[in-house]
Amino acid sequence: MPWFKVDDTAHAHPKLLKAGNAALGLWMRVGAYCAQHLTEGAVPGVVAQLYGTAPQARKLVTAGLWHEHGHTCPRCPQPAPGDYQMHDFLTYNPTREKTEQKRAAAAERQQRARERSAEQRNQERNPPDSSANRPRIDDDSSGENREPSANQIEFPDDIAGQKESSHRDGTGPSRSPRPDPTRPLVLPSEVQQQQHARERSGLVPELHPLADALAAAGCGVRWSLGLGEQRDVHQLVKTHGADALAEVVTRRTAPGDDPKPARYWLKVWADPRTWQTAPGADVIPLDRGARPSTTDQRVAAGMDLAARLRAQEAAQ
Repeated sequence: MPWFKVDDTAHAHPKLLKAGNAALGLWMRVGAYCAQHLTEGAVPGVVAQLYGTAPQARKLVTAGLWHEHGHTCPRCPQPAPGDYQMHDFLTYNPTREKTEQKRAAAAERQQRARERSAEQRNQERNPPDSSANRPRIDDDSSGENREPSANQIEFPDDIAGQKESSHRDGTGPSRSPRPDPTRPLVLPSEVQQQQHARERSGLVPELHPLADALAAAGCGVRWSLGLGEQRDVHQLVKTHGADALAEVVTRRTAPGDDPKPARYWLKVWADPRTWQTAPGADVIPLDRGARPSTTDQRVAAGMDLAARLRAQEAAQ
């Protein structure tokens, strides 16, 4: 896209000062029109009338920024009657031929870039060395693909350690079996102790027994709690005990699981349903041996069960 160029000192040029701001608006708009349509500074009269007024055009002619038909400037071409010519337009702006050459060169570069991009995509979809495109010669038994007998070397079984089986040819299991994904990754004890010490140092002393109980059970926990959250955990420790909290984590952690954040376990510990289903929780058994035989008996049994549940809930 061509540009209509304006010198950075134009704001103080005597010709522009003489023309005034209103006429300079016409000069700028018409200059952009000439750059877009490659007129090389030729201003059609209808364009001048469209973008400005006759007094503004006369100011540009008087200031020497435009020329009318019959002007005497040796550097500028002669416009047709009724048209104008911008003074020294080609001094600061490229010719029509040069702009068209740049456009053609840019279009050619874009075409080459598109062709390279298409070729690259084609190679990615169809690799030249893919097994689908490579001819198969493994099973070719023609004479031209067989090695001459003079060049074939026989390898007896009694050389190069081929007579007897190698110690690596045994049928037993490999000495470096693949790791069993069902077994948890156990860190060396020293590394585990260092990691536990680092995590323990970020906790308030009241939570150290819980951290120690979890470490003894082999359950990793990512301790990243604020002081308020640590106080909540401490209240749960006081209510249920550190061993009970650690036992909840142990029951809900499968071998090989990644350590969960302590915020996750805080929600679990604070959930009343966790302790309703925990071992040792008070559960009222239902007598399934003797079922009430009448409707009145069933209603009475239901009311009795509801009363017992309310009493248990009040006791807690």
